[in-house]
Amino acid sequence: MPRALMTIGAVIFLAGSALWFVSKTGFQIGRLPGDITWTGKNVKIYAPIATMIFVSVILTIILNILSRFGRK
Repeated sequence: MPRALMTIGAVIFLAGSALWFVSKTGFQIGRLPGDITWTGKNVKIYAPIATMIFVSVILTIILNILSRFGRK
């Protein structure tokens, strides 16, 4: 249990550090090309399709790396 908590804490720390670093470069994660925004008279619809794909790819890479370390 302590090892799992430390791993989760490290992943959260790395994710927070990455988001902080990315925000300093001017790259906005929620406003990628491919994100759809539609504004009507009384409604605004936002579908972050490109952001979801980007996050999915990053999480897949991270989880594959972590699973390889867990197998040994």
